Amino acid sequence: MNLSKLISVAFGLILTVTAIAGQADEQQIRKVFQAKIPGTKVLSILKLPYTGLYEVSIQGPNGPAVYYSDASAQVIFIGNLIETRTERNLTDERLRKLSAIDWKGLPFQSAITIRRGNERRQIAIFSDPNCPFCQQFEKDLDAIDDITIHIFPYPVIKPESVRQTKSVWCSKDRAKAWNDLMLKRVEPTAPTDCENPIDELLALGRRLGATSTPTWFLPNGEKHLGAQPMNKVIPMLDGTS
Repeated sequence: MNLSKLISVAFGLILTVTAIAGQADEQQIRKVFQAKIPGTKVLSILKLPYTGLYEVSIQGPNGPAVYYSDASAQVIFIGNLIETRTERNLTDERLRKLSAIDWKGLPFQSAITIRRGNERRQIAIFSDPNCPFCQQFEKDLDAIDDITIHIFPYPVIKPESVRQTKSVWCSKDRAKAWNDLMLKRVEPTAPTDCENPIDELLALGRRLGATSTPTWFLPNGEKHLGAQPMNKVIPMLDGTS
């Protein structure tokens, strides 16, 4: 056998051994995770381009989560993986992809929709009227032009929030009543006995993993938590981040 054929065979053997080793690593990691974190489903195990490190994505009762492990799962890392060169939060990026939703499947007929300008920017927010972070986030968004904001009332903070969201929904001008409440702290005065989607929105928010407010989504389906500064939000709205 000539040298080129020997090299080809050797290279093929190396690839085969590497693939088998990788499969063995994944089997061991899966076994340990299923034993140590019962009630969850391992979604994927990915070998990362960092020495001996695997990303393990799981689906638990509170939605997806990301862990890191060595090849034999002797140690498990919990936390954010930051790429130092770019300062990207790789864990956060992965979680956003894992928890992405079908934007078109959202029940926009049950949203309070606020439109300004040409509507080229879109955002859907699960918001509680007594959440100070929601109030600040929506105040910041109020200064943005060319945007459509879909508010899904999500009264989870206290019982008073339920009354307020139902009253806003029963108002003749829901968008004005919501903005008056969130931006000016003017209480809605409409009765609360009209047909409303509040209970359905509470169930929807839980299914989508809205564990805090505000929880918001972009048209690409990615989920974001908390009030973030506009210098980060606007590029995402424009699809440049």
